This record gives sequence, C-alpha cells and structure tokens, in this order.
Amino acid sequence: MAEEAVNPKAYPLANSQLTVTILDLVQQAMNYKQLKKGANESTKALNRGLAEFIVMSADADPLEILLHLPLLCEDKNVPYVFVRSKQALGRACGVSRAVIACAVTINEGSQLKPQIQALQQNIEKLLI
Repeated sequence: MAEEAVNPKAYPLANSQLTVTILDLVQQAMNYKQLKKGANESTKALNRGLAEFIVMSADADPLEILLHLPLLCEDKNVPYVFVRSKQALGRACGVSRAVIACAVTINEGSQLKPQIQALQQNIEKLLI
C-alpha cells in the first residue's frame, strides 16, 4: 500500500501504531456512550468543556472543514490528533459512513479514564 501524501496541515498525525490505539479507544468510548461523532458535535463538546480529546481524519476533503478544531482545542487545552483514514475512524465510531472528526467525552466514573489519560500523554508527546 503506497503512503499517499497527507495534507501538511494535518498535524500532529498519529503513526500506524498510535492510530490503532486511538481507534481502539474510540471504539470503546462508543460502547460506553462517551463519543461525539462529526465535526459539529466535536465542536459542541469542546465548547461545552466535555471533550477529553479530539480525533480528526487527515483525508477529510477539504481539510479546512475541520481546521477550526485544533484552534479550539488549543484554547481549551484539549489534546487533538489526526489519523489517516476517515473510513477507519467511521468504523471505530460504529457507523458505516466516513467520520472526519470525533470527540471522546468526559465521564468521571468511566472505566476508560486510565486509557484516556495515557493516550492524552501520547498525543502531547507528538506535539513536542
């Protein structure tokens, strides 16, 4: 499979290993009802202070439709990361459509808390 060029604005981009971890956690978040799918829902989760982290797909076309999210994330100190494929993100979100952005939301008593924190640290390492 050829590595297709990814828009340089899609930064930070998760490597394949981290992508697997991210999509796995997104899938678990969906099972625990801790997931907002889509750019609009992700924006709302951020504005309401509910987002743990944001995952965006680097192959959204045009990418500009979700480039307001990194700015919001930086304002709110929420980690964000890009994955290569909107199809893979859609599958992880449990829908048959492509998903260009999703937010994993905060739930205090959640069993996912340790995984979410570990992933937040991994994402922050990418930004250094």
